[in-house]
Amino acid sequence: MATENTNLSNYDATALPDATLLRFGIVVSEWNSTITEGLLKGAIDALLDCGAEESNIKTIHVPGSFELIFGAKKMQQQLVDAVIAIGSVIKGETQHFDFVCDGVTQGIKDLNVLHEVPVVFCVLTDNNLQQSIDRSGGAHGNKGVEAAITAIKMAHLSHTL
Repeated sequence: MATENTNLSNYDATALPDATLLRFGIVVSEWNSTITEGLLKGAIDALLDCGAEESNIKTIHVPGSFELIFGAKKMQQQLVDAVIAIGSVIKGETQHFDFVCDGVTQGIKDLNVLHEVPVVFCVLTDNNLQQSIDRSGGAHGNKGVEAAITAIKMAHLSHTL
């Protein structure tokens, strides 16, 4: 597993591009809200720690992870420099997990290919609840923090190229 023995919350804010003037959109799934709200907190805390202004962080909620695609597309139109899509899909007994994970992954990829504002994929696709807990503020840190750092880097990349 990719995050085994890795704390996702480790970063050096002094080594990152300045986030002071950057604007961020965050789209959060309401499904598995205990997990997604933990990811959201990690993302916002990291953005603020890296210099982003609270007034430059816009957050919207959507019902589930599949709806992140539409929410992210709408957020791209809000004059932001990067979008973070936050969701959590936990494997169940049916193929629903596979369809949702594939659809969200492809949809976010399409937004990155078709539009100029980068969308960062922060959708946990775990086999069980404990894995999600471990990656949303637990034993492996917080994937939301990692997504925020990625958003800063991608926004900077977008402005410099």
